[in-house]
Amino acid sequence: MPQLDTSTWFITIVSSMATLFILFQLKISSQIFPAAPSPKVMPTQKTKNPWESKWTKIYLPLLLPQQ
Repeated sequence: MPQLDTSTWFITIVSSMATLFILFQLKISSQIFPAAPSPKVMPTQKTKNPWESKWTKIYLPLLLPQQ
């Protein structure tokens, strides 16, 4: 049985990978991507908390007599 000649396999695989890499790079570089979006300035809104709309009374501890 004749033996399989594998001496050219290395250069074939390497050149195929290099060709695929170059083709993918060319395909990706031809794409036009949109510009990065600029941040939109949103007006800050003060949120209404339930306790802000109600009148609350703060109870202080009993004050000690003045000395």
